[in-house]
Amino acid sequence: MNPATKSIVIVEDELSYAEALVALLTRHLDCPVHLFLDPLDAVAGLPGLNPGVIVTDYHMPHLNGVEFIREAAPRVPETVFLMMSGQNVAAFEPGLATLAPLRGLLSKPFSWRKLAEEIQRVWPAGSQAPALREPAA
Repeated sequence: MNPATKSIVIVEDELSYAEALVALLTRHLDCPVHLFLDPLDAVAGLPGLNPGVIVTDYHMPHLNGVEFIREAAPRVPETVFLMMSGQNVAAFEPGLATLAPLRGLLSKPFSWRKLAEEIQRVWPAGSQAPALREPAA
């Protein structure tokens, strides 16, 4: 991988859901996709991955999505975050609006295309967003 190539990182503790997201994004976006099932492992592993966008779940063991972003963002300052949840996180996380690296919330369930479009929308300025590709039938 070219060291300048930015990647997508998924942080989701539900294995089957996480694997499905990674498979779909890998198939449809021209970009490396990395998966972490534990937010603490993600915090430790992020600096070597050159992430452009990190997509994190809210409800996870060890750190919730907001705590994860607060821990991870200083380690990868050029990275933006999307958070996904099956609940209305804004209703019980009053500081969400002031979490600068967070650029969007996705309500589960959502389609891979919605996720891909959100990743492209928030991709950091100054680097090429991954192209959407339609695989051969």
